[in-house]
Amino acid sequence: MPDWLYDFQQYLTEWAVRLGRAAIFADCGLGKTPMQLVWAQNVVQHTNQPVLILAPLGVTGQTLYEAEKFGIKARRARPGVNGNAVIEVTNYEKLHLFEPDGYGGIVCDESSILKNFNGKRRQEITEFMRTIPYRLLCTATAAPNDWVELGTSSEALGYMGQRDMLTRFFSRKAHFARQRGKSKEWTLRPWAEDGPFWQWLSSWARTARMPSDLEYGDDGFILPPLNVNHIEVRARSLPPGVLFDVPAVTWHEEREVIRRTIRERCEAAAGSVEKNGRTSMVWVNLNDEGDLMERLIPGAVQVAGRDSDEKKEESARWFVRGSDERRILISKPTIFGFGLNFQHCAHMTYFP
Repeated sequence: MPDWLYDFQQYLTEWAVRLGRAAIFADCGLGKTPMQLVWAQNVVQHTNQPVLILAPLGVTGQTLYEAEKFGIKARRARPGVNGNAVIEVTNYEKLHLFEPDGYGGIVCDESSILKNFNGKRRQEITEFMRTIPYRLLCTATAAPNDWVELGTSSEALGYMGQRDMLTRFFSRKAHFARQRGKSKEWTLRPWAEDGPFWQWLSSWARTARMPSDLEYGDDGFILPPLNVNHIEVRARSLPPGVLFDVPAVTWHEEREVIRRTIRERCEAAAGSVEKNGRTSMVWVNLNDEGDLMERLIPGAVQVAGRDSDEKKEESARWFVRGSDERRILISKPTIFGFGLNFQHCAHMTYFP
């Protein structure tokens, strides 16, 4: 383990290397990228085979930059070229261009993204990993919606399948779910909740929000207070056929209000960015919001789904390491909301 890793990072990385197939569920800012790079480097040296790191599109360039910073040899993966024992990096969307044969290890960075893929894509990733002996999952959000999502991670690592996990440790509370107007929900069986489920989980995963969760010091990892300013805007127009505005209740009413107030909300957000005067991240949900924000904020760069992969990566690189004193990036959470290190940016705006 290199000396430049923090003590808790050394512990997690060494544990994952010794286990071979492991998951590191460490919170944002705890250094999952250097840990996975050191893990991959160890696997390369042990197997004399390449290791493939899968990451969201915008994160691949960041991973290569971090590897260079820490003196670890890595390159962008090229389909059909995996003979040399080196760390290779590519994005999830290009996985179908590669074959698992010849890889000694694989890393899924931001592995919680697996739950966002449809069943076919998720199964393709799991099948690709199945024959690779060394596997590592890294994410800060292992199960943000429901802990049954942990079964996706277990299955990808080659332990217990998701359905097997549900059958063994969970039961469905149909009556309770009907009372809440939901479909049947999975809940831990009483005997599993007392220990067996968590013992099984800890046999292949480690999780931490702070180094102190692993009995290490928190120095350097305590963030300053988060300041949130709520800005309320009023619609300048009314829905057709009404005399006065009423609260939106249904989903369709909410969407109508969102569409009707695009200019009001964007002007307020742009004013906040201009008043701040520093590097800012502007999160939007609609293309129309992004297009208007780009026109309202001089010098801002928008990255939308219609843009090429090259522009997305270049824009992320510019925002993090550009020479401009003040940089403003506009995009959607679905594009840049996974794994990018924006510690240089202390101001952001978003629409609920």
